[in-house]
Amino acid sequence: MNIPHDPGAPGAAARDGQRDIRGVLIQVAGARLLLPNASIAEVLSYAEPEPVADAPEWLLGRIRWRGWPVPLVAAARMAGGRAAGDERTDLGTKVLVLKALGARPGLPYFAILSSGFPRLVTVSRSALEVEAAGVALPPLVLARVVLNEEKALVPDLHGMEARISEALEAADASGGGSATGEAGGAAD
Repeated sequence: MNIPHDPGAPGAAARDGQRDIRGVLIQVAGARLLLPNASIAEVLSYAEPEPVADAPEWLLGRIRWRGWPVPLVAAARMAGGRAAGDERTDLGTKVLVLKALGARPGLPYFAILSSGFPRLVTVSRSALEVEAAGVALPPLVLARVVLNEEKALVPDLHGMEARISEALEAADASGGGSATGEAGGAAD
């Protein structure tokens, strides 16, 4: 149904796709990521994860969060941009628990390492520039953007989730899974 509206009416800009959204800028090893604010479930202080045997170097292990075994990844390593050991884990290191988008029963959340707290930003069409098409992008990156004169990468959260799921399945198949790797409810 096509409903005519007055472009000057309150809320008309939102109906026309001009609505600002909330995002977060996070610093990972060697890059800044722009994520939708709604994708972040919680920000935690870093604690050493439980290792996952036979996992790729970007899968740092699993953390326990609200009863869930949550895989922790180094996003820059996962995208092929950094070698193992490039991520510092000091007092300023944070873990961002993200809501998984793929509806995988055993993977409702995953976490990424961040250098410091995420910064809440408003993302508007006028403040966001996407780099021209044809520019080569790193793996698991949807776009290079400039937001208010700050360069950032928009990660492929679906792709990250799929790679995490594949790595966990491979580790479990090779006997590398752990007790915390069992998909379960939020029972602690």
